[in-house]
Amino acid sequence: MMEYKFLGKNGIRISELVLGAMTFGAECDEKQSFQIMDGFQKYGGNTIDTANVYSNGRSESIVGSWLASKNRDDYVIATKVRFPMGNGPNDAGVSTKNIRRSVKESLKRLKTDYIDIYQIHAWDSNTMLEESLYTLSRLVDEGIINYIGVSNFKGWQLQKAIDVCKEYGFGNISSLQPQYNLLERGVEYEIEDIVRENEIGVISWSPLRGGWLTGKYNRESKPSKDTRVGRSRKEDPGEAWERYDNERTWNVVDQIMRISKERQVPVSSVSLNWVRSHNWVTAPIIGARNVEQLNENLSCMDWELSKNEILELDNVSKMQQFYPYDFINWAIKRR
Repeated sequence: MMEYKFLGKNGIRISELVLGAMTFGAECDEKQSFQIMDGFQKYGGNTIDTANVYSNGRSESIVGSWLASKNRDDYVIATKVRFPMGNGPNDAGVSTKNIRRSVKESLKRLKTDYIDIYQIHAWDSNTMLEESLYTLSRLVDEGIINYIGVSNFKGWQLQKAIDVCKEYGFGNISSLQPQYNLLERGVEYEIEDIVRENEIGVISWSPLRGGWLTGKYNRESKPSKDTRVGRSRKEDPGEAWERYDNERTWNVVDQIMRISKERQVPVSSVSLNWVRSHNWVTAPIIGARNVEQLNENLSCMDWELSKNEILELDNVSKMQQFYPYDFINWAIKRR
């Protein structure tokens, strides 16, 4: 069963796995989505993450319909604002106007009168950060949202948001939602230090990197062009085959498959447990298209990687260092 962890230095506790609802309304219909949420709940999961832009609001609506038959206060619901939800000039970004409009629409779709964690989905260079954080802080004061979160921020952007909140007395940044997995470890350079120093909760996304870390792909079997991974990097810069078709990826895949075979556990379970082994990550987000996938992901709760296995995965997925990080590490060793 699931255990619960404090979200950074905040008093709220979330389940050690978070259910991502991006597939709802897209890759699975309402019935399947309900089954997935039921399965997650039975395992003790209390936290669901969605966004207004997922399936153009359909994901939030499905979560809301499911939530309507539950005790709302038993669940932690997180959603996001930033990307276009219409064709109007003010239908995107994190201006006061769009935040207030978007949060009202999210509340309607989620069938609730408050949102637990409301997140800026990505940096908005067209809006002063002070404006966005002031508005979010007011929403906390009004009881519309409980906690302020950000997602997909660079290190300096996250630190600036933290500093702005302190300077103006706004509500604190409570959580960060970054991508983190065996193939994408860039957040270890500076963001890890920032969240540790400021005791910010981390709800990481894509622990399986869109299927790359599930044993689904190998060197010889390139996926068809009508899949996300099969599309060109220009069409889908995130998970495209040409982005990850390299020796580092295949060495990582070989290692997780070896551990999977030795442990007799699903490959995805190995990848998830590597993320879970990092104590600065509060909870990774798991997604599923059906109950079978959900159960496979939940199986990571039944065992843990050994220290040697973690070290092996750390080494095989190690990133090539570059300036100034290589110089800083060299300097540390010279002391």
